Amino acid sequence: MRSDVITLLIVDDHPVVRDGLRGMFTGTPGFEVLGEAADGVAGVELAGLLDPDVVLMDLRMPGGNGVDAIAELNRRGSRAKVLVLTTYDTDSDTLPAIEAGATGYLLKDAPRDELFTAVRAAADGRTVLSPAVASRLVSRVRAPVPPGRDALSAREREVLVLVARGTSNREIARELFISEATVKTHLTHIYGKLEVKDRAAAVAVAYDRKILG
Repeated sequence: MRSDVITLLIVDDHPVVRDGLRGMFTGTPGFEVLGEAADGVAGVELAGLLDPDVVLMDLRMPGGNGVDAIAELNRRGSRAKVLVLTTYDTDSDTLPAIEAGATGYLLKDAPRDELFTAVRAAADGRTVLSPAVASRLVSRVRAPVPPGRDALSAREREVLVLVARGTSNREIARELFISEATVKTHLTHIYGKLEVKDRAAAVAVAYDRKILG
């Protein structure tokens, strides 16, 4: 369980972006910026030293890209959640980042409040994936599906709607008056029907197939 203050590491090769993010979060109660890095390699090392709750990670950086950094953080067992914050939303950028272990993916033009909400959700281990990014991501996770395979039950759709809002399993269970074990069972069925492996991909496919609107 995290404390009331969420600690951050900013990884971006543009000093102006780093300064802007630092100023934004430093001036907002509930956040603390522990450090900054200009590339993925330095970001991984700093994450090991500073142990932040959330890493704000750019993707395309000279000297070490974000996807490799995310994969390395996972390999090292870092507890930090990685929230990708980039200008790129092409399918060749989104899926590799999610597959590498990113908790979420936002674009740099996201409103301040959306960014704050996303960081809080990421700190709690909840998937953060905007519909705009999901629609691009799905072009890489889409696969031919036999008729009827992706038909979700009413309860499974309810669960998926809450997942798309970044709701944790515990909160889903509380809201739907079911156990966490039942939530996990529903998620397993959803993953199987949509032929995906995780929450982010499930949300992406659901938007593409109009299961979520």
